[in-house]
Amino acid sequence: MARIEVVMPQMGESIAEGTIVKWHKKVGDSVKKDETLLEISTDKVDSEIPSPAAGVVADIVVPEQKTVPVRTVIAYIETNGEGAKTAAALPPQTKADTVQATPSPLPSPVAPRGERTAPPAGGRFYSPLVLNIARVEGIGMSELETIPGTGEGGRLSKKDILAFAEAKKKGGVTPPAQRTAPTGIVAAPSDDATLKKKYPAPEYELLQMSNVLQKMAQHMVATVQTSPHVAAVHEVDMTEIVKHRTAHADEFERKEGFKLTFTPYICDAVIKAIKKYPLINSSIEGNTIVKKNFINLGLAVASETGLIVPVIKHAEEKNFLGLARAVSDLAARTRNKKLIPDDIQGGTFTITNYGVFGTDFGTPLINQPQVAILGTGAIKKRVAVIDDAIAIRSIAFFTLSFDHRIVDGALGGMFIAEIAQNLRDFDTSMKF
Repeated sequence: MARIEVVMPQMGESIAEGTIVKWHKKVGDSVKKDETLLEISTDKVDSEIPSPAAGVVADIVVPEQKTVPVRTVIAYIETNGEGAKTAAALPPQTKADTVQATPSPLPSPVAPRGERTAPPAGGRFYSPLVLNIARVEGIGMSELETIPGTGEGGRLSKKDILAFAEAKKKGGVTPPAQRTAPTGIVAAPSDDATLKKKYPAPEYELLQMSNVLQKMAQHMVATVQTSPHVAAVHEVDMTEIVKHRTAHADEFERKEGFKLTFTPYICDAVIKAIKKYPLINSSIEGNTIVKKNFINLGLAVASETGLIVPVIKHAEEKNFLGLARAVSDLAARTRNKKLIPDDIQGGTFTITNYGVFGTDFGTPLINQPQVAILGTGAIKKRVAVIDDAIAIRSIAFFTLSFDHRIVDGALGGMFIAEIAQNLRDFDTSMKF
């Protein structure tokens, strides 16, 4: 038998440490080579890490929500090979320059040596006493998962479950199905005694920002402090785009294996507009304007851990089909936690589609160090006047937020008008 050391991987040249978000295997579990072993977190993405070898998880050295330096031994895998080895399950190496945030304190499912705990349910451990009380009080496992723990490492104590049971009898507990926290928010840290005393349960529920949400919040505050924001809103006729997508959606999905969305249409229109007004594709260093002669298009995505902006690199080199494939790839890897730091670096212009939530229009914040961001609203049938006649058209409101230090109202207005014109003039003869 060989005992392989699994070490904390380095998620980029400048990354010095990593946080274990979740172990997908526990001690004694079998694991296949390249099967997901754990998830680790950077300041922007959570990445699923594959097992470097097939075997049995012999020991988990570092528990969830613990931050350790790269190359630190975090687990051991027993294999049928001979001799001890060291392995880091690494995704592709990148040159991403990210900084590891302090981890969000979450309940750890890894018990101290010698402590008797029941098997995990939903990734959390419960003592036999807690489980017995739950059975007596009629509290199911789904409800247990919703109860904040005040024990060591966030574990659920006798006091916690009795307080929950009492509140439930009085009707003060929301059913689990309705206890959905906003994206990027998790149970509060159990060691924040001051806040727990100030806001006692069950009248109050303390929540904690995830790593990603904390960094996003800092980034948003910084962008407001850095750039004088101005917004321009344009009404965009998407009727021909809607018709084209509807006519080709089924054929496209059969050929490509993924759905045709409106996003590549918008990306295509934006890229053409940037080529005409390249100053939009800039950043500011002191008193110097840095104009980028390439287009790295960022797409804001609401993920489980918070807002993430994966980037289509050199988007100006892609045709419509290439853009559609890139959009689908980034969306899939965001959902499946397969993004790496390089995927979210180097954006030069960002698109955020709040229309997917039914929002008509908004005023997005610029993604620093960029100087503009496009927000796209919901596409809805509206009454419009076409050649002095009333017509029903598919309309969306687009908002361009821009940095007034270098983008004035004239440039901002011409740029968003160009996007709208590109969408109205889309070549509907294009087939896939």
